[in-house]
Amino acid sequence: METLSEVLEEQVQDVYNAENQLIKAMPKMAKKASTPELKEAFTMHLEETKVHAERLSQVAKLLGIKPTGKVCAAMKGLVEEGSEVLEEEGKNAAIDAALIAAAQRVEHYEMAAYGTMRSLAEVLGHDDVVALLDETLEEEKAADAKLTEVAEQNVYPGAPKHDGEEEEEEDEEEDAVSSKGKSKGSSKSSATLAQKSGGTKKKTR
Repeated sequence: METLSEVLEEQVQDVYNAENQLIKAMPKMAKKASTPELKEAFTMHLEETKVHAERLSQVAKLLGIKPTGKVCAAMKGLVEEGSEVLEEEGKNAAIDAALIAAAQRVEHYEMAAYGTMRSLAEVLGHDDVVALLDETLEEEKAADAKLTEVAEQNVYPGAPKHDGEEEEEEDEEEDAVSSKGKSKGSSKSSATLAQKSGGTKKKTR
């Protein structure tokens, strides 16, 4: 590797493989998601990812290179890490939060990759390539922002914050019901005593 053109070629092939790895992985993440908004976000970005792969094919054609020929080791690791979440069992909201964490790692990796490719293409004077990479970069940023929005508005609020939180809330509800029952019982007892007391006085007179 001796020129910036060769670096760009290597980057394009690397990210093209990364996108295709994601195309295979994202349906599983969408299926695992419980929150409707998260499931929708994954499904929509899957369609965008297919377009991203197609754009990289166009980029490769414009550069006169093949888009294939390299395996993206970084994406392979990120996908494997995300696969661990797919095997987890637990509260739905907590699982969804873990899925978002895995997905945002992917988005940030892709944002860095597309930013680097864009800079290389700009330096090399490939304006048509820059335009294609810019379009995808903006979509990756939007996807990351959407995941943050879904997390903060739809997932985090419904997730237990600490171990035993739900159990504690249930215990409090049971205590409240029990106290209410005791209070009613005490009122009835007082009323009964009052009636008896009144009746006794009447008899004395």
